[in-house]
Amino acid sequence: MTHVAGVDSSTQSCKVVIRDADTGALVREGRAPHPGGTEVDPVAWSTALEVAIAAAGGLDDVAALSVAAQQHGMVCLDAAGDVVRPALLWNDTRSGPDAAALVSELGAGDRQVGAKAWADAVGTVPVASFTITKLRWLATHEPDNVKRTVAVCLPHDWLTWRLAANGVGRLAHDRPDLAALTTDRSDASGTGYWSPSTGEYRTDLLARAFGSTPALPRVLGPAESAGRTSAGVLLGAGAGDNAGAALGLGARRGDVIVSIGTSGTVFGVSALPTFDPSAAVAGFADATGQFLPLVCTLNAARVLDATAAVLGVDAETLAELALAAPAGADGLVVVPYLEGERTPNRPNATGAIHGWRLANSTAAHLARASVEGVLCGLADGLDALVAEGFEVERILLIGGGARSAAIRGIAPAVFGRPVIVPPAGEYVADGAARQAAWVLGGQAEAPNWVIADTVVYETDAAPWVRAQYAEVRDLVHDKAVASQS
Repeated sequence: MTHVAGVDSSTQSCKVVIRDADTGALVREGRAPHPGGTEVDPVAWSTALEVAIAAAGGLDDVAALSVAAQQHGMVCLDAAGDVVRPALLWNDTRSGPDAAALVSELGAGDRQVGAKAWADAVGTVPVASFTITKLRWLATHEPDNVKRTVAVCLPHDWLTWRLAANGVGRLAHDRPDLAALTTDRSDASGTGYWSPSTGEYRTDLLARAFGSTPALPRVLGPAESAGRTSAGVLLGAGAGDNAGAALGLGARRGDVIVSIGTSGTVFGVSALPTFDPSAAVAGFADATGQFLPLVCTLNAARVLDATAAVLGVDAETLAELALAAPAGADGLVVVPYLEGERTPNRPNATGAIHGWRLANSTAAHLARASVEGVLCGLADGLDALVAEGFEVERILLIGGGARSAAIRGIAPAVFGRPVIVPPAGEYVADGAARQAAWVLGGQAEAPNWVIADTVVYETDAAPWVRAQYAEVRDLVHDKAVASQS
């Protein structure tokens, strides 16, 4: 039996799965936590990876490995390969004004013209999450660090680079040449300076944001190798987390994946690139050579965690409370912008509760409204995909939030469609493992790993839930956005 490993270096933790290369059967797994916050020293990721690998029983019997990771994080390296400053993560919104400035500048002061120009160039319109906006922030606020920066990469690029340089267990020692940096199409498409439609970097846009053009990782094909560790483990190209999840699920064209984790994402596999000047749909690439139109919200499972904390209950009790209240929570609506928002682009917005009356002043109503608020934001994302021409055949629900009985039970009512829930699992890491098996096998397509025991959830649609959410979601005040309009 040949084993492969997949890594998911997410915002909150590092997960490692070891699977059979032929069947995908799980052999063993391990995990380790990441520090909190929106900026992190990348060394914390390599330390967590070492701990997670050890918890998974090591890699002595592993032939190939791939790393999938959180997208957009800005990792700046100096000439010696050292990290210049802590990485700014995708959920760091300080570059919101920089994103707006980049859009306006490309349109010569006209934001609509600028948005279309960005969408046409790279498939996305800059928002605070994207790497290019963080680089503009760095150029504006930390010019000395800009002078030190000779290369820029992403979290999965950095981890793969370190593995190729040093092998497992020696991540903190000698560094490779910066020319050895690699990435893949999916992660490169989230930078704001690589075009999924042309397959090329837009260094002109990077120079516009950063003031110069640092070295960038070489973009590998889906089944191309990034090298080997010193122990001889073959390394795959890796992927961004959402593309990894799509690969782990074996998603096909027409599948929409709704992932509820630290962020909420709605995305699907498409044969054609997307160019949405509204910025609602990001035109990313996937991990198979196709495309992955995606909508991302900043607020997802942690909204439920916050509600549970306010009510003084655990996650299971929160779900029970939510399911005990009627659809629509008798008019109570939660707009869940607890950490600003990415879609819609309101980086400085706050959450809000509307329609509070004595009749709905119960724990069950608040629990229900919080669940519905998260799902309504994701349903808006589903609508945005459809508006871009995506034909929905199936909806698959994954992520930590999918473990909630309330999310599973209420999602079909909010989405107005049946929802398929695969078994709980680490699908981002699974996708990385599947890619590793693909690279190892040298086949034209990724191996066919079957996912069994999926469950279909159905219930009557409740369109009034979304209608009352739509009435109040735009009442949230965002000073930064208001001042730019």
